Amino acid sequence: MGFALQLFFTGIGIGAIYALVALGFVLIYRATNVVNFAQGDFAMLGAFAMILLAVDLQWPYWLSIILTLVGLVVFGALFNLGVYYPLRHRSFLPVIISTIGASILLENGVLFAYGPAPQSLPGMFATQGFNVGGVFFDSQYLLILAVTIVMVTFQYLFFERTLIGKKMQATSQDKEMASLLGIPVALMIMLTFMYSATLGGLAGILVAPILFVSVGMGSSIALKAFAASIIGGFGDVTGAVVGGLALGVIETFGAAYISVPYKDGFAFLVLFVFLLIRPQGFFGERVAEKA
Repeated sequence: MGFALQLFFTGIGIGAIYALVALGFVLIYRATNVVNFAQGDFAMLGAFAMILLAVDLQWPYWLSIILTLVGLVVFGALFNLGVYYPLRHRSFLPVIISTIGASILLENGVLFAYGPAPQSLPGMFATQGFNVGGVFFDSQYLLILAVTIVMVTFQYLFFERTLIGKKMQATSQDKEMASLLGIPVALMIMLTFMYSATLGGLAGILVAPILFVSVGMGSSIALKAFAASIIGGFGDVTGAVVGGLALGVIETFGAAYISVPYKDGFAFLVLFVFLLIRPQGFFGERVAEKA
């Protein structure tokens, strides 16, 4: 029982990372009706920014985190201007291809700067964790869970209780109507990209101490977060969180009881099953179209 609880705690921690990145997928999709396949690379950039600031330059950890998040906010705005905005009046396909191209560019840029060797980022806490009833609660996993709870709560309050949040929701639901009502649609979309980049960078900062920081980490996280958002119901914020947590738990238990080398395949196996029996996901609604 203790081993199962340990696996559950670890799975929830990993799933929280997928949930944060999946939230970025959902937010951009709802604002622009396209999928940003560079979302995982925001996490990769956040992790490598911490390597640069906290490890290479030996700056204080807390200052490195603040500067990294500020940098991701600026990068989100630049990403919007350079990747999405020039194609905003085109169909979804050119925009998706543009995000894929941006992903390749970012990964190769980091590869040129740091090379293929994985990097290691120390954790924030000197204490590794503590034991309760045979279950070891790792400090970094507890931090991941705490930050995820805070961010989900903040996102709910921001979108439901603030005027800017409601304007962003109106933009995601109907850009033309929002524009007619005087809402600056372009600004709302830019804010969405900035917030999405921050979520991705935060996920990278949190996961870097428990994984090796590498160029390919962003693609791996993005694929699983994308699967999690589909499992939860693509376009649904609650579904992104639930799907991410569920996928993390399933992956962890699958690695422990079935196969470690194939643990990355469990996410796509679950996705395949959902596409067969419930393609709309946990919280998605079935949509019928006339032929």
